Amino acid sequence: MSLSLDEVHRIAHLARIEITDAEANATLGQLNGIFSLIEAMQAVDTAGVAPMAHAQDLPQRLREDRVTESDQRAAFQAVAPETEAGLYLVPKVIE
Repeated sequence: MSLSLDEVHRIAHLARIEITDAEANATLGQLNGIFSLIEAMQAVDTAGVAPMAHAQDLPQRLREDRVTESDQRAAFQAVAPETEAGLYLVPKVIE
């Protein structure tokens, strides 16, 4: 797929970008280069290749899943204006 100069101007108009003829010509070359790269990538046979999460086969460095903080619920609720059954009570704001 390759674009024409009129299509570049139309895309610029749709994107509300003011573009000169020189900029349109430069953009045309860049876009057509991108499209040719995409076509080359799509032409590669990837039928036997398994999908990968990363380009390199790197293991995830995961931390141990454990609790690192103590339960401070009582301390937080002690300074709250009103609590009931472990819940914070707030004034009604919508009638």
